[in-house]
Amino acid sequence: MKRNNILLTLSFIIFAGMMIVAGCAAPAHISEKSGAQLWGEACGRCHNTASPSTFSDVDWDIAVKHMQFRAQISEEEVNKIVEFLKSAN
Repeated sequence: MKRNNILLTLSFIIFAGMMIVAGCAAPAHISEKSGAQLWGEACGRCHNTASPSTFSDVDWDIAVKHMQFRAQISEEEVNKIVEFLKSAN
């Protein structure tokens, strides 16, 4: 019984480690998209998107960071979207 618990624990640790490593790299479909594409897809899912000139660079930093959790977007997506918005601002 104790041996089974040890094997189960080790299996879980190995599986969790593999998931962490696999989660570190951004999926190819995200890496290939521009900030403008990600902005339209992620932000346009729920509401009309504002013109990049609507907010200042600081305001966009705050808004996109705030929406990261709600939109379920990665840090790479946030960075690309903010970069696009600031460049178009």
